Amino acid sequence: MAIRSTIHKAELAIADIDRGYYADHALTIARHPSETEQRLMVRILAFMLHADERLTMAGDISTDDEPALWQRDDTGAVLHWIEVGLPDERVIRKACGRADRVTVLTYGARKAEAWWADNKNTLARHRNLTVDFLNEPACEALTALVDRSMRLSATIQDGHILVSTAKGSAELALEHWQAPPA
Repeated sequence: MAIRSTIHKAELAIADIDRGYYADHALTIARHPSETEQRLMVRILAFMLHADERLTMAGDISTDDEPALWQRDDTGAVLHWIEVGLPDERVIRKACGRADRVTVLTYGARKAEAWWADNKNTLARHRNLTVDFLNEPACEALTALVDRSMRLSATIQDGHILVSTAKGSAELALEHWQAPPA
């Protein structure tokens, strides 16, 4: 018998002062058996950072041709493709061809830095690609907030992120490794 996904529910209250976006979202997230709690929380963080009424969780680990999250228009065209982790360069190349914008939110330490060292020159040619990094202490602080049913508040201002729950809070900052040209 196959191991089933674990269902997590997250009520998000997002105040993104940098983008002028203020909204509440209710997410039901299936955590694949091979997915860690850390990766789950980074996916939720990616949602908070790019929240929009059209942003949804996609197939991710269980579907080869879908990202962790995406934003699609009424015709089904992909406006924003968001990957979490250390995606293969071929997946990113394909995403850059399909979507107006592509974001990779990578996390951890040594593996992410090695991945970036191996891929940064190749990825630099993609003009619609953003690559951000969340360091290990930030990941640990975020993972400490995980629960099967969560109420998360996120305040984003001047590049700083504060995520709070009844369990505590995590102060986070991303390192921007690559951004589209201005």
